[in-house]
Amino acid sequence: MLKVAASTVNDDLPLAALRREGRGSLSPPCGERVRVRGLNRMRGANVTKTRIARRLRRNSTTAEKLLWKYLRSRSLDGFKFVRQEPIGPHVVDFVCRQRRLVIEVDGSQHAIGRRDAIRDRWFIDHRYRVLRFWNNEVLGNIEGVWETILTAALRDRPPHPNPLPVNGEREVSREGK
Repeated sequence: MLKVAASTVNDDLPLAALRREGRGSLSPPCGERVRVRGLNRMRGANVTKTRIARRLRRNSTTAEKLLWKYLRSRSLDGFKFVRQEPIGPHVVDFVCRQRRLVIEVDGSQHAIGRRDAIRDRWFIDHRYRVLRFWNNEVLGNIEGVWETILTAALRDRPPHPNPLPVNGEREVSREGK
């Protein structure tokens, strides 16, 4: 049971008196505003990244459109995928945030791209797993691609970069004692 010491909803009436009046809730009456500390707004979406993602969705390749038919509407074992999603400084083709799984469908221009290695490193550093498929692989073997994605989604999430010790406590340095 939660104990409330000298809590009040407003400065005039203590909580017990408000309960006697039938207003025992800590939420304000309907129509009243409550002022909170800090910023009164949420962080908005990055307009530039959103515009880029929308353009990429409109101009999807044939392979991306085909793969999207297999991933959309939670059709891959109930996992939710979204397409052309901004993540950090990048826009990815597909991502399942629940499993931290990024899927990239690439054409031949990515065969020797150093930028892809930099992107992959960023995702790995932020605990995402990356699967890359060639356009012709998606178009010619969609069932195999689908099975590979399902296997990756069912695996455990990537480990945290700084896991806690086994006993759950922080390690204490014994040098100072």
